Amino acid sequence: MALVAPASPVPPERLAPAVEAVRALGLTPVVYPSCRPEHRRGCLAAADPVRAGDLQAAFADETIAGVLCVRGGYGSHRLLPLLDLEAMARNPKVFAGYSDITALHIALNQWCGLVTCHTVMPASEYWEPVDGFTMEGLRRALFGGLTGVLPWPEGAAPIPLAPGRAEGRLCGGNLTLVCASLGTPWEIDTRGKLLFLEDVGERPRRIDAMLTQLRNAGKLRECAGVILGAWTDCPQEEGDLPLEESLQELLPAGKPVLAGVPCGHVLPTLSLPLGARAVLDAGAGTLELLPPSRPRQI
Repeated sequence: MALVAPASPVPPERLAPAVEAVRALGLTPVVYPSCRPEHRRGCLAAADPVRAGDLQAAFADETIAGVLCVRGGYGSHRLLPLLDLEAMARNPKVFAGYSDITALHIALNQWCGLVTCHTVMPASEYWEPVDGFTMEGLRRALFGGLTGVLPWPEGAAPIPLAPGRAEGRLCGGNLTLVCASLGTPWEIDTRGKLLFLEDVGERPRRIDAMLTQLRNAGKLRECAGVILGAWTDCPQEEGDLPLEESLQELLPAGKPVLAGVPCGHVLPTLSLPLGARAVLDAGAGTLELLPPSRPRQI
């Protein structure tokens, strides 16, 4: 498994434990240059050509079965103009990460036709002990078997905001990165899809603004349903509309909406196969992942 850093740098003290955590999963980690501290460039793990080159090389290498993004942070969307997505589509791999990695999920889902894994990352979560629910979801995402009705962690059942049932491919991820795709060649396509959104460290007024942008761009109208994950460290401050009011006013009427899904910058957390087909039954509070047309193994 290739370990790459498409966004922010890996704290030096976390690299070795992250490598060991990957090895503990029964995988053979291959650490690419972007993970090394000597390549750091400010808030970026390395210069754009180095990070993009790592991704390109990992997809081209026939000995590499999958690509694990070691952490998020900032900078993945800077790589999109540098990637040969057609070449990556010809060499499909398991691809896993979340948060800032959303930019790459969207491109790989739409341009390459890949199903990618919205999962915890080695240097962000599982470099130290993580709960069994999260790790079981990660294993199923990486090794296969992530199908059927998803279980929820104990005491973390989602809340139906609008009942209804819809089927479509999962898309989305971090709300900030989804909005950053608008107006670019890698703009998210939500038509007939189940749109998943989560974020961290954003005031409710910022979340309101980004949801408004998605609404005004037609992305909420075009989707089949909405799945809302965790809004972590997003406290209401003076002058903010309560987040619940923003959601009620901006999310599309007449479409199923399920909130409080334990996925995002939160533990325990689900793993989601973005690009896979799923059935959302918001009234019943369930999300069912449909089996792929052909099995994928690493």
